[in-house]
Amino acid sequence: MSGASEASPGEPRLRGVPPAGVEAARMEAVRRYDILDTPPDGAFDRVAAMAARLFDVPIASVTIVDADRIWFKAIHGLEGVAQIGRDPGLCGSAILRDDTLVIPDTLTDPTACTNPLVTGPLGVRFYAAAPIITADGHRLGTVNILDTKPRLITEADTATLADLAAVVLDAMELRLSGLRLLREEQARRKAQEEARARAERDTEAITAFATTLQRTLLPPALPAVPGLELACHYQTDSPRDVGGDFYDVFSLGGQRWAFFLGDVCGKGAEAAAVTSLTRYTLRAAAQHHDDPTEVLDTLNSALLLDPSMGSRYCTCVFGTLQPAPGGGFTVTVATGGHPPAFHIQHGDDGAMVVNRVRPKGGMLVGALEGAQFASHTFHLAPGHGLLLYTDGLTEARLPDGTMLGEEGLAAFLTARTTPDAGRLIEDTIALITDLPAGPGDDVALLAISVPLTPVTEQTAAVSTARALATPATGAARADQEH
Repeated sequence: MSGASEASPGEPRLRGVPPAGVEAARMEAVRRYDILDTPPDGAFDRVAAMAARLFDVPIASVTIVDADRIWFKAIHGLEGVAQIGRDPGLCGSAILRDDTLVIPDTLTDPTACTNPLVTGPLGVRFYAAAPIITADGHRLGTVNILDTKPRLITEADTATLADLAAVVLDAMELRLSGLRLLREEQARRKAQEEARARAERDTEAITAFATTLQRTLLPPALPAVPGLELACHYQTDSPRDVGGDFYDVFSLGGQRWAFFLGDVCGKGAEAAAVTSLTRYTLRAAAQHHDDPTEVLDTLNSALLLDPSMGSRYCTCVFGTLQPAPGGGFTVTVATGGHPPAFHIQHGDDGAMVVNRVRPKGGMLVGALEGAQFASHTFHLAPGHGLLLYTDGLTEARLPDGTMLGEEGLAAFLTARTTPDAGRLIEDTIALITDLPAGPGDDVALLAISVPLTPVTEQTAAVSTARALATPATGAARADQEH
C-alpha cells in the first residue's frame, strides 16, 4: 500500500479510514462534487456495464466513499443495493491506494474475508477496484468489479480498470462544470430578478413621489364661479416625471376672478421648484396689481432674482374675469411667450367661429430683465368659450408624422358643435387619445365658457383637477349639469 494508508506513530485509526487530516480534505472534495444521493445517471451506469462486459464479471459498480458508508452511484448485476457500511469495507480499503487494488481470492485476504459481500449470500470471491482520484490527489471512490469465483487479471486489465476510473472522474468533472454553470445562471437570474424587483419598487416609489409632488403644484379643485363653466385636464408625458405645466383659477375678491396657465422649461424637481414659485407668485401678485401685464412683470422679476431657479424660464397666459353689463364676462389676457388662447363662438350661420387671442408682443417670462408683456381685452359673451393649452397639444404628432400645430387645433375646434367648457375638454382629450404616439409631452388644458342659461353660485359645480398619467381618463369639469 502507498504511504497514504500509513498512520503516524501512536495515531489510532479505524481499518480502511485515512488519517484525520487526509480524510477531512477528501470529504471536502466529495462534497465539492455534490454527487452523493443523486439520481441514477446514464454516464455512470454505462461505465459499470462496460466494466462488467470487459472483464466478464457478474457485478460491477461505481461507488463514492462517504464518511460512514459506501454509496453506489451505479451498479450492474446487483439489484436493490444503494449503499453498504464503510468499515470493514473493500472500497474503503481501495481508496487508501494510488494504484488498483486486486484481491484474487477474498477468502485468503485478511481484510476481505470478513466483508459481508464475501461472507453473505452473494459470496464474492474476487474483487478489484481502481480509485477515482481527483487532479489534486483526493480519492473520491472506486470503480469495482466482483466475481463469485477466484480469478487473476493482468497488468493490462488493471490499467483498463484505472482508465474506467478516469472516465468516471471526467464525467464527474463535466457534471460539476454543468452544475457550476447552472448555479451561476441561477445566481445571475436571481440577481436580475432582484434588480428588476428593486427597479420596479424604485419606479413605483418615484411614480408615487412624482404624483404626490405634482398634486401639490396644481389646484385640488376648480372653484365654483357663478355664471361660468370651468373644465380642466392635466396629463404628464411620464408618470415618473414631474411636469412643468401649470394652471389655476382663483378669486380676486368681489366678482373678479383670475386664471392662468403656463409651461416651465424642463421637467423634474428643478421644474417643480419653478412651477411652485410661479404659481404662488402669480397668486400673490394678482392681489396687488389689476393689470395682468404687471402680474407677469412681477413673476419675471421673481424668477430672475431667485438664484435657485438657475436659467429656468416659463411661458404663461394670465387673465382676469369680471361680469360684464348685459351678461357674460370682460376678459383681459396678458401673455408671456405662450401659444394663443382660442375664443370660440357660434357664427351667424350657426357654424363655429374660432379666433386666436394673441396680444402683440409678450416675451418669455424669467428669461430677460425688462421683458415686455402685452395684453388684450375682449368680451366672453353667453354661448362663448375660451380654451387655453400648453404646447404639448399643438406639438403632438398626427398619423402622418406632422405636428397638429395651431392651424390644426383651430380646424379641430371649428368642427366642434358647442363651445361649452366641459365638451371642449372632453373632445380635446379624445383627440389626444386617438394620436398614435400620444402627445409626446405634458399637456395642460383649461376651458372657460359662459352658458346661455345663467349659472348661479348655488347651482355652479365644483370639479376636481386631476393629474392624469394617460389620456384615457376624462376631464375634470364644473358645469350646470351637476
